[in-house]
Amino acid sequence: MTLGPATGRRQRASLWRAVLACLVLIGPGCLTAEAQTLTRDLMNPVRGGFFQPQDSDLRRISDAGADDAAPASSTAAPSRIGRIPDYGVSAAAGAGDTGYDSLNRRRKKPKLYSGAPKPKQPPGPGNFIAVPPPPPLSVPPSSTANKPPVAPAMAGRVDGQPARRRLKRDDDPFGAVGNYVGGFLVKSAVELSGGYDTNPGRFDKPKGSAFYMVSPEFVAASDWERHSLLVDLRGSFTGYERTFPPGFDNSGQPVASPVPTNVDRPDFTGKADGRLDVTHDTRLNSELRLRIGTDNPGSPNIQAGLARYPLYATTGGTAGIEHDFNRLQVSLNGTVDRTTYQDSRLTDGTSTPNDDRNFNQYGGIARVSYDLMPGVKPFGEVEADTRVHDTRLDRNGFQRDSSGGYAKAGTSFEFTRLLTGEASIGYAARSYADPRLNQLTGLLTSASLVWSATPLTTAKFISVTSVDESTLAGVSGVLTRTYTFEVDHDFRRWLSAVGRFTYGTQDYQGSTRSDEIYSISGDLVYKLTREFQIKAQVRRDMLSSNISGASSASTVVMLGVRLQR
Repeated sequence: MTLGPATGRRQRASLWRAVLACLVLIGPGCLTAEAQTLTRDLMNPVRGGFFQPQDSDLRRISDAGADDAAPASSTAAPSRIGRIPDYGVSAAAGAGDTGYDSLNRRRKKPKLYSGAPKPKQPPGPGNFIAVPPPPPLSVPPSSTANKPPVAPAMAGRVDGQPARRRLKRDDDPFGAVGNYVGGFLVKSAVELSGGYDTNPGRFDKPKGSAFYMVSPEFVAASDWERHSLLVDLRGSFTGYERTFPPGFDNSGQPVASPVPTNVDRPDFTGKADGRLDVTHDTRLNSELRLRIGTDNPGSPNIQAGLARYPLYATTGGTAGIEHDFNRLQVSLNGTVDRTTYQDSRLTDGTSTPNDDRNFNQYGGIARVSYDLMPGVKPFGEVEADTRVHDTRLDRNGFQRDSSGGYAKAGTSFEFTRLLTGEASIGYAARSYADPRLNQLTGLLTSASLVWSATPLTTAKFISVTSVDESTLAGVSGVLTRTYTFEVDHDFRRWLSAVGRFTYGTQDYQGSTRSDEIYSISGDLVYKLTREFQIKAQVRRDMLSSNISGASSASTVVMLGVRLQR
């Protein structure tokens, strides 16, 4: 649209009139304007440093309306070094009427609405919630139930209190505590028993006798951060009330008896195991051992006409090294043993030597195991040894020197701590210097298993195979295998029962003789304290042989006490 000349002049006149009005309004202010200057130093931390307090719109006004603001001080702020900070707010100023007061002043209780339930006391340390008493019993409690209650703080039942750490369960609450002597934990015990044996000499026709037994024990275990030393000494002495003198024939001459006149016999087993930790993966192992005993009653190695059993002693040692190659473990050990027998004392007052039974044994053992998985560790073991007797020929004219060994493979395992132990199977062989003696060979079994069926019941299985010497003419040796199954059950923590069954075989290689051994026993242990126990045992022993007159049977009843520390 095109504007006319008259319309354009009118619009320009209106614009100029508006500009003129604005200039009129601005003019008086410009005449009174002054340049703003800073009256304070920019670094002065005084409030109002950029303008006068009286010019501030936030200045305080007195009741009369006059300006009472004091001029700002030109001095610097006071130093706060070494002074307690004061923020102008007193302690517990914001707590209100019912909040927390650090000054421990009484606060007002919150007002409750009509019909509202009362709030419970907040749980926390020191705040005990009252527990209503139990309803009265229809029958008054017994005198044994009237016991002082345990404090909630001791029982760990206080609300808000951290849970008390439970003590480790004592697996054997009546076991020996022991004493610390230097860096060793020492435990000792002695058992005093008495009873009756229906056939102590293992005759084919039983002859019984009362007996007593003294069995001391001593165990010392090191308590070191590195290295280890364990000393275990156990012994016993069995004495019988009755003697068994030899009989007489029809002409009045004494007849040599297969059983000694005095059947008292000692027994001792001692060893000391040491471990020297050279590095984290390398260890030096050693063992010293001593075994003192007699031939088992009923053994064909016992001479006829003896006054008492001759003692034998086996002393020896083992030394070796063990190293871990990650999961692979390798060990090499050397062994040396010496076995000697006393001279045999006869009923006629004479004695016969047993030098032909004395021998030295030298051997070596190599073992390799691999940690296949947690709880399963298969292994392989090889042993070789040689036996050298003091005399070249024995009493029957045979050369008893021999060389042999064994090889076996097995595994040690631990399945959820219910079944633990080691089991292996192998083969043993021994060759003799005398060509008239056959090579002794046989299957080798070895096992030691523990099954924790329940917290109160434990079952054990033990299998042992050994190659023993013999004095019988033409017999290379005796291959002995024993299998023992044992069950322990706790009727109470202080009352335990033990059932044990043993089966064994004795193979006299080079002879037609073969023996079988059976033994079944039951023990009852009453534990009065950690230091005093009462033990009872009933045992039945049987020897079955294919040789006429060699079989025997015996029943043993025994009662005793055990003192331990």
